[in-house]
Amino acid sequence: MKQACFKRNALSYENGADQKCHQLSSNTCLKPSFSRLNLLFAVSSLAVIFLFSSCAGKDVTKSGLHKKDFQTEINGKKNDLYVMTNKNGMEVCMTNFGARIVSIYVPDKNGVFADVVLGFDSIGGYLNNKSDFGAFIGRYGNRINKGKFTLDGVNYQLETNNFGHCLHGGPKGFQYQMFDIRQINNHSLEVSYVSKDGEMGFPGTLKAKAIYTLTDDNAIDISYEATTDKPTIINLTNHSYFNLTGNPENTILDHMLAIDADGFTPIDSTFMTTGEIAPVCCTPMDFRQPTKIGARITDYSYLQLKNGNGYDHNWVFRSNRDQSKPAVLLLDSVSGRTLEVYTNEPGVQVYTGNFLDGTLKGKKGIVYKQRTAICLESQHYPDSPNKPAWPSVVLRPGQTYKSHCVYKFGVMKDGVAKQLKAWTAANGCCNDSVKAGCCKNGAKASCCKDGMKAGCCKDKTAACKDKNCCKAAQK
Repeated sequence: MKQACFKRNALSYENGADQKCHQLSSNTCLKPSFSRLNLLFAVSSLAVIFLFSSCAGKDVTKSGLHKKDFQTEINGKKNDLYVMTNKNGMEVCMTNFGARIVSIYVPDKNGVFADVVLGFDSIGGYLNNKSDFGAFIGRYGNRINKGKFTLDGVNYQLETNNFGHCLHGGPKGFQYQMFDIRQINNHSLEVSYVSKDGEMGFPGTLKAKAIYTLTDDNAIDISYEATTDKPTIINLTNHSYFNLTGNPENTILDHMLAIDADGFTPIDSTFMTTGEIAPVCCTPMDFRQPTKIGARITDYSYLQLKNGNGYDHNWVFRSNRDQSKPAVLLLDSVSGRTLEVYTNEPGVQVYTGNFLDGTLKGKKGIVYKQRTAICLESQHYPDSPNKPAWPSVVLRPGQTYKSHCVYKFGVMKDGVAKQLKAWTAANGCCNDSVKAGCCKNGAKASCCKDGMKAGCCKDKTAACKDKNCCKAAQK
């Protein structure tokens, strides 16, 4: 009979019925059948452990999300978690429900990665909590007054959900619909949704899609397209909540924000635009030079901040703006992370998480409190269907709606001061393009110096006293 001799760290076989197993104090003799079974069991166990470890590794994203926590069926469609990566190790995760961006995993100035958007660890969080976290917004981003508009002589009534208005497409807007998602490659996804004629009161069957591409320069490039079979209105955007610290236990009040806009659309106490485009000069709405978000956000003596409970407004970009340059800059001086927003849209809605109230518990069990994130939503202006002087949002059969937005992440180069100086030189409030606005001939000498503290157009009061910006500053 074949036997096996185990020397502490070695295994040898001796064949033959009459062979003897050398008996040494450190040796143990076992029946071959028993030893072989143990050997096979050990090898099999290692293989199973390796297999499960490999599977577990694929199931967990870099940002710590588990794919299985998103894999379910919703309204008869499969929901899953999709991952995009680039050569720098950046990762973006999306899910079918609302075509939501679930996580954005980017490095700070020291190369330390963190997730910089709010959201939930599982699909249950999105299903059980009314939120717009990371969502594809449609059919009409932002508000439509009383949910009413007239198109080609036909009056339409949309479903309402916010102070009697239709917000973000109504109570069952795109953020609550199931999208089809196709993984094009490791760094691109195509998301698509067909909105039926009459859905939420909107006319026409709308076929909407967007391609999300994670580039090797750490940008999320979103290209939207849509077609319709009846005249309709459209305004698509993304509703990610950004916190560049990578820890939403921190607020965004110390983030620096810059917006390349001379004007904004004031709102009433129900967040509805009044129809005016007001100059930002000499108001807390002036972010033409990078300014801390928290510097003026609680100045409720200024009516617009009181009406918005902080910043929840649409900024109007300059009509001749160079679209190859960022329209918005956001930076966190502690982590060194930066976010630039590029778009072909005429405006951006800036929302500073004013209504996050500590009732939502997000990823990693963190409670989302007020102003722990900021949204930067590229868009046409709110209630444009009822403001004929504003850029049109009408889409007709045979036309293709196209919108483009890029969220480009980076880290500060040469410190905060140089980063801010570079923005101001290219886009700041004291460049030549402002001459057409507030303080026409004295902008460079007096460009809203020290904001409202110095008054409108310091040293030019007599010449500028009748300008709209001065009147706005006095409200």
